[in-house]
Amino acid sequence: MSSIPLTKLKLNTTGVIKEINCKKSVKRRLLDLGLIPNTDITPIMKSVAGDPIAYEVRNIILAIRKEDAEKIVVFAK
Repeated sequence: MSSIPLTKLKLNTTGVIKEINCKKSVKRRLLDLGLIPNTDITPIMKSVAGDPIAYEVRNIILAIRKEDAEKIVVFAK
């Protein structure tokens, strides 16, 4: 498996979160929402402008700004 930024994961392709490299406050919020290492994540929809992107994580849907998603590293399956 290769490591890529979350923004490079194609729609409806599942990846596994490796690490989160955001600012401490943003990282804490993402961790609280369930984005923890070794968790599956799937981009399911982009907004018309391409930012934010909706992701499915632990059977919920989260919208994450592109700026923050670029700092989340995933393993592509």
